[in-house]
Amino acid sequence: MTSGAEWAARVGQIWADEWRRTDRTFASLQRQLERAIDAAAPPGAAVLDIGCGAGTTSLSLAARRPDLTISGIDISPQLIATATQRSTGLTNLRFAVGDASAPAGARSYDLLISRHGVMFFDDPQQAFAHLRARAREDGRLVFSCMRAIEHNAWANDLVSAVIGGPPPKRVGYAPGPFSLADPVFTADLLRAAGWTNAEATIADYEYVAGEGDEAVEDAVHTFRMIGPAASLIAAADENQRPEMIERLRSVVGRYHEAERVAFPASAWIWTASA
Repeated sequence: MTSGAEWAARVGQIWADEWRRTDRTFASLQRQLERAIDAAAPPGAAVLDIGCGAGTTSLSLAARRPDLTISGIDISPQLIATATQRSTGLTNLRFAVGDASAPAGARSYDLLISRHGVMFFDDPQQAFAHLRARAREDGRLVFSCMRAIEHNAWANDLVSAVIGGPPPKRVGYAPGPFSLADPVFTADLLRAAGWTNAEATIADYEYVAGEGDEAVEDAVHTFRMIGPAASLIAAADENQRPEMIERLRSVVGRYHEAERVAFPASAWIWTASA
């Protein structure tokens, strides 16, 4: 479980420091998400990027669609600082620290988007209802989220290695990377929050964790910084960590080929209407 408070502090700082690595892991998914966003964005639309992180989705959209007005929001001051630094010269884009799921005023947006930024709400139905209230009539929602852990070897195989057995089965909802993995749960959630015509598409992609002459060590660093294996290692007794890291390194080595460490991964891309 990763809470909003953690994103506003420790986790947000790590992702701000490691944004180049996280962008690399999402690059293949990013292209698929951008196609879905472009299909949903009418000319001149006002767009809200929810949990925008270091800003990659907003930055790419602002550059290729100068007719749009884009606002990126995230609860992490560190990530917003990084996103703002990267946005120099883009006059149709602004970033702000804030909680996109909090109650808002007037309906302001034609399109709400997110790359893996909607999986950490403490109360997801309330959060998506508040997001619905930010959308104008005929507004659209496009977001990505993880499919189940068994479809994501970068998490499943590494967690299994670190804990010495299969990852525990999820019971109920808890904020975290796989909180919206069940498409039935997510469809019901969106419906209850007031969204209509919700549809999910499978987006398989390569999770590139390491590259170059030291691709394995690059990937080991990635997984010690971000993801569920990193959380398990950080929470373990100091004496246990070296063995856990070696088991992680062994799994990473199995996915090393031609100066790359790439794991099979899979996400959902959801679309819905206000």
